[in-house]
Amino acid sequence: MRYVQLRAFHNVAIHGGFSRAAEALFLTQPAVSDQVRKLEEEYDVLLFNRNKKQVTLTQAGQQLLEVTRRMFDVEQQALDLLSESRALRAGKLRIVADAAHHLLHIFAAFRRTYPTVQVSIDSGNTETVITSLHAYEADIGVLGEIPQSSDFDILKLNSTPIIAFASRDYPLQGKKKVTFAELVKHPLVMREQGSKTRQKLETMSQQCGVQLTPLIEAEGREAVREIVAAGGGVGFVSSAEFGQDSRLIPIEIEAPEMLMDEALICLRERSNGKLVSAFFDIARRLTSAPA
Repeated sequence: MRYVQLRAFHNVAIHGGFSRAAEALFLTQPAVSDQVRKLEEEYDVLLFNRNKKQVTLTQAGQQLLEVTRRMFDVEQQALDLLSESRALRAGKLRIVADAAHHLLHIFAAFRRTYPTVQVSIDSGNTETVITSLHAYEADIGVLGEIPQSSDFDILKLNSTPIIAFASRDYPLQGKKKVTFAELVKHPLVMREQGSKTRQKLETMSQQCGVQLTPLIEAEGREAVREIVAAGGGVGFVSSAEFGQDSRLIPIEIEAPEMLMDEALICLRERSNGKLVSAFFDIARRLTSAPA
């Protein structure tokens, strides 16, 4: 087994094809194909299902990808260690968040300290965040719960209650509180399955003897916000994420308090990475600072 063969396999797997892998590696497509073919022949294993339109991983390929993700991530950590100053000048930090709102003040301080580091922020629900971290597709995650797994280093950012909200001209305007029994009389706009906000709402409503059934199910918090702002019904969000929107009014839910614990997390095995560590250091300082 040769390093170049594993590198070729890994890039085909993560880029989804031989042409894109060749571009990423600055090689020709035949060269990449040849390295993968030699790896398969040497171990008599099929790593990719090939057809004219797409390349997909076999079960053996999926298992090998789990290994090469760790392998090349450790290689990157070694490079960061050996070139610390360069990593903090020209590295890339990948963040996936259920709500980027919670990161804005941390992100601003990080940018002031490391202005040349490239940062990408993608959105997703709790399941997406966890999956992305385990797949090494993100370095840091933000999610609306404190994970119980020992796989993660965790920094709690805040804890705020879930509220309902509606447009200013919706029939609920003027109401400061609403019960679950009253809510079910209105069209409900809820997040997709996998949203921790939705899970907590449904659990509490059932404990109160009410079944919440969404009339509209929307992918992502912003989609819910826009539907509600257009008069589509009643939505739900943590109070910290409600923000400032003159189109909307917050409404307290008259029920036992449902708290969303927003947390910054990373895989424990990756917590010593220079950029991850630097971001967490800034987050700890700002989180512990007096208001």
